Amino acid sequence: MNASNNLDQAGLVELLKQTGVIMEGHFLLTSGRHSGRFLQCSQLLQYPQHAEKVCRMMAEPFKDKQIETVIGPAMGGVILSYETARALGTRALFAERAEGESMALRRGFKIAAGEKVLVVEDAISTGGSVQKVLNLLKQTGAEVAGVSIMIDRTSGKVDFGVPLQALLSMEIESYSPEECPLCREGVPLQKPKG
Repeated sequence: MNASNNLDQAGLVELLKQTGVIMEGHFLLTSGRHSGRFLQCSQLLQYPQHAEKVCRMMAEPFKDKQIETVIGPAMGGVILSYETARALGTRALFAERAEGESMALRRGFKIAAGEKVLVVEDAISTGGSVQKVLNLLKQTGAEVAGVSIMIDRTSGKVDFGVPLQALLSMEIESYSPEECPLCREGVPLQKPKG
C-alpha cells in the first residue's frame, strides 16, 4: 500500500466524522441508557473507497501472519471481512446468528482444523459478537491469528486471549436517564437506530 492511501489517527477520526460514523449529540442507546456520542460504523461502509482504505489498515498488522481466511459476524463484519481479505489476498467468510445466542457457518462455508483465521468487526462494546465467532472457530479447530476492529469502544478493556488490533480506541460514556447531564441541559434526545 503506498503512503497516499494511509491515514494517520487524526485522518481516520476526521474520515469517521465526515462519513457520519462518529455522531455528537444526545442519543438513546439500545440499552436504554443515554450518551453524548454514538457510533454508526455502517455509515463508512457505504463508500467503497473508504471501506477499502480502512480495511487495508485493519489488515496491515496481520499481513505477515499467513492468514488463510478472514471472518466477521454478520452484519457488521460482512463488508469488513471481504475488504480485509482482499487486502490480505485471501478468502472472506461471515458467521451468522444460530439458534440461541451462538454463531454458525451457513451457506456451505467451512473452516478446516488448523486453518489460520483473522476475525474482523466494526466496533466492540462488550465484545460479545466477536467472542461468539471465536467460540465457533474453536469448535472448528481453526488457529485464530487475531482480531482486528475498526473501533474499540472499551479503550482496551476486552481481552479475547488472542492479539487484538483496533484502529481507534475510545471510551464512550453513557448515563442512566435519571443521571443524564444532557437531559438536565435540555438537549433533545435522538434515537439513532430508529
